[in-house]
Amino acid sequence: MKQYIRNTATALAVVLGIVGIVVVAYAWRLPPFASEVQTTDNAYVRGYVTLISPQLPGYVTDVAVKDYESVKQGQVLVRLDDRIYHQKLAQAEATLASQKAALANSQQQENAAKARIGASEAALGGATSAKRRAEENWNRVEELSAKGISTQSDLEQSRTTLDQAEAAVSQAQANLEVSKQDLQTIIVGRDSLGAAVAGAEAAVELARIDLSNTVITAPRDGAVGEVGVKLGQYVAAGTQLMAVVPRDTWVIANFKETQLAYIKPGQAVEVTVDAFRHATLKGHVERFSPAAGSEFSVIKPDNATGNFTKVAQRIPVRIAIDDGQDLSQYLAPGLSVEVRTVVE
Repeated sequence: MKQYIRNTATALAVVLGIVGIVVVAYAWRLPPFASEVQTTDNAYVRGYVTLISPQLPGYVTDVAVKDYESVKQGQVLVRLDDRIYHQKLAQAEATLASQKAALANSQQQENAAKARIGASEAALGGATSAKRRAEENWNRVEELSAKGISTQSDLEQSRTTLDQAEAAVSQAQANLEVSKQDLQTIIVGRDSLGAAVAGAEAAVELARIDLSNTVITAPRDGAVGEVGVKLGQYVAAGTQLMAVVPRDTWVIANFKETQLAYIKPGQAVEVTVDAFRHATLKGHVERFSPAAGSEFSVIKPDNATGNFTKVAQRIPVRIAIDDGQDLSQYLAPGLSVEVRTVVE
């Protein structure tokens, strides 16, 4: 009897050992269970989750959407108190008008300076003519005085008149130069006035942008998540108000590095969605991650220290869901799925 029990236990141990080996071979896809069909349950639906935040501070005056509501691109989500920003825009527009008036006044000053230059040139012409007549009179009187016909008094008066004419020409030339410099000063100063106008125009545009930013709209079609902002709440720039989740979704499947030899871009796959009672959707491989998932972790493993155990790394693979499938519109980011490659 004891021999029978001993033989039975030995047979049972052998059977359990064989079963264990078979299970390990199946789990690791070792022969004879090796297959080109690759599967993983380390896969999830992904999508664009856009966090909505204000670009400026203010009190919330209107919350136009509710939790999980569908929205269209450009639809109003939240409004902030815009009274201050209306006044800032009016202030910037007034400053712009003042700078434009100063620029227009500079143009008028230029016209006046050009007119003064014309008057100075005319005065110089008149002084030059008077000098010419005084020189002619001086030459005549000097000639007559040499012959003893003219008196000494006439000679001195003629010389005085010539000196005065020459001084008048010098003064007219100086006045003309001053008028030209005045014009140049106005022209040079206009550059700063033009820059001031450009700065005022930029300030007006910035004020308009700030005013438009008091109305927060949906960046694209989708559905909002939980609305965290409340009416009357004061929010600062960057405060998270809600999230907008577009309908675009895809699957990230984390395959072991030992499975990649059987997977290639464009390969057909079947995606089983847990939330749809394990319904299957068709898709295809789009592309592979450029590095293993461990390389993107915050704390990377350091295999150069301590004991080492080799662990197969996982590579994220992006999978696109094929169009024309009714259930695909209900996929939501974060859902768990199972991915199975299709061997053609």
